[in-house]
Amino acid sequence: MKRYANWLALGCAFSLMMGCQADGPATDAKPADAPAKAEAPARGVDAAAKVIKVGALNDESGPAAVIGKPFAAGKRILAAEVNAGGTGILPEGWKIELVEKDHGYNPGKAEAAYKEIKDQVLFLGTSFGTPNTLPLRPYLQQDNMVAFPASLSSAMAGFEHTPPAGASYTLEAMRAMDWIVESAGGADKVKVGIIYDQTDYGKDGYAGLKAAAEHYKTTIAAEQTIAPGQKDFTAVIGALKQAGATHVLLTVLASSTGPILGTSAKMGYMPTWVGQTPSWIDPFFAHPQLPAQVFVKFVWLSGMPFWGEPVAGMDKFLAAYEKYGKPMKARPDFYTMMSYIQGRLALEAANQALAAGPLNPDTYMTALRAIDGWDAGGMVKPISLKAFPYVTATQVRVLKPDFEKKSWTVVSDYAEPASMAKEAAPAPKEEQAAAAEGDKEKVAQ
Repeated sequence: MKRYANWLALGCAFSLMMGCQADGPATDAKPADAPAKAEAPARGVDAAAKVIKVGALNDESGPAAVIGKPFAAGKRILAAEVNAGGTGILPEGWKIELVEKDHGYNPGKAEAAYKEIKDQVLFLGTSFGTPNTLPLRPYLQQDNMVAFPASLSSAMAGFEHTPPAGASYTLEAMRAMDWIVESAGGADKVKVGIIYDQTDYGKDGYAGLKAAAEHYKTTIAAEQTIAPGQKDFTAVIGALKQAGATHVLLTVLASSTGPILGTSAKMGYMPTWVGQTPSWIDPFFAHPQLPAQVFVKFVWLSGMPFWGEPVAGMDKFLAAYEKYGKPMKARPDFYTMMSYIQGRLALEAANQALAAGPLNPDTYMTALRAIDGWDAGGMVKPISLKAFPYVTATQVRVLKPDFEKKSWTVVSDYAEPASMAKEAAPAPKEEQAAAAEGDKEKVAQ
């Protein structure tokens, strides 16, 4: 039984026990004109003040801070917009209070930060990073806490309390292989390599590329692992060059992308680079140490709109950025927009729960699991959270940076990976059990 339910039951039992011990019948224990005792507020919800407290576990100081800072800004812009009123995102008069912590992309610090704020917030609007979110799963289940991950790891979709907002890294990697084979004119004309982080994010991308390679009856010519924050990539590039890799999947953080491409250019090795979502940041468009020539053979995988793309809802987001983002010195960035969209999804569940009655962790989860066909006003393809394991998106496209316009060109439109049918969906009961049972000692502490 959930902790919240346990405390509620104990409270009721204690009240009944005290009534039995009072002098005289229990019905005479309180005068008829005595004021009724106010109910304790639901975790993270002050119904009287119309305030919802939302947690955010950010990375603003670690190896992924170049992504983490704009991601944190996205939630702040959304909160400022909602608090100004008139958006329709929440019932009029309701406001958001962010409770933020910086874990620096450190799983241990993420766990400590979660424990510090868990009793204050209704849900986590951001849990940044795959390796920092996965260890929280036993606590999330125990506390009936939803954590919206700044991660597209396929593991998130198999756990009810971590709903993803887009296609997984595994599906991105599969789609990468489709494009590589198609653009080269056949699987026999390519040698595929991969550089991937030694994290769950990296392993997720590697798994997708491996499955796609099996689909095309080919092998991965070179596999190189790196650590987040690594500085020297000479040996990594040397191994890829020696293997003759013509196309390289980058399942790395953006902090590694620049040094990798720069090192490769200096070594005279110029394969086609295919970057997964976290491998790119919009400041690359004007990076003083990375000329546009370094990205001549770079393409990017994405299941989301890009900044300023002419899709429905983009104008409203850009207006919110101009009004609230610029004063807080948030830079125009894909991750700011991605975080904002994810926050809209999180608040849609709160909006629906409030429309049905009181807002608390139970009603929030019920409303979340009822979301179907939500599209952020047209910014994204419709999302449904009714099925489980979650399948929020399956289509990925391939984009090429346009440095003159500081925007993107679509080189291959949204499509599902050809090898997706072979990818087995995670078994929900097994995933939930693994998360709940895998770290009992830590939860008990």
